[in-house]
Amino acid sequence: MNKVILMGRLTRDPEVRYSQGESPLAIARYTLAVDRRFNRNGDDATADFINCVAFGRSGEFAERYFRKGIKIAVTGRIQTGSYTNKDGVKVYTTEVVVEDQEFAESKNSSGGGDGYAGGSNYSGGNNYSGSGRPAPMAAGDGFMNIPDGIDEELPFN
Repeated sequence: MNKVILMGRLTRDPEVRYSQGESPLAIARYTLAVDRRFNRNGDDATADFINCVAFGRSGEFAERYFRKGIKIAVTGRIQTGSYTNKDGVKVYTTEVVVEDQEFAESKNSSGGGDGYAGGSNYSGGNNYSGSGRPAPMAAGDGFMNIPDGIDEELPFN
């Protein structure tokens, strides 16, 4: 089985190109800086820089929303290859072919940016729950406040 799960920060904006032909296919390449969980030598935190490639709609999504510094989670598979460069030297490559990618933190906690508008409190146009009372809003810690007096409506004690 060839399955990879990564979480890290983009080292630069994705580089996106489109294939030629009747229906162009987006190909996005980006590098993730992934912190190492354990450090043998006790040195400062180290990271691995892992090349990723996303095709089609995933590539278009990366082009539109991903920016340098944002934290994302990626699942995919490792693919190796090789080519001969212009000097006649054989170069070996390893990259993660992205199958799924998503944001790993809200826009607010990443320090902003022009892309993804995560963490909004939009509740479908009104600020009321189905009971006719105002819907609870998120507290500063990210959890919803439970209004007073609804203990009898909760399915547990």
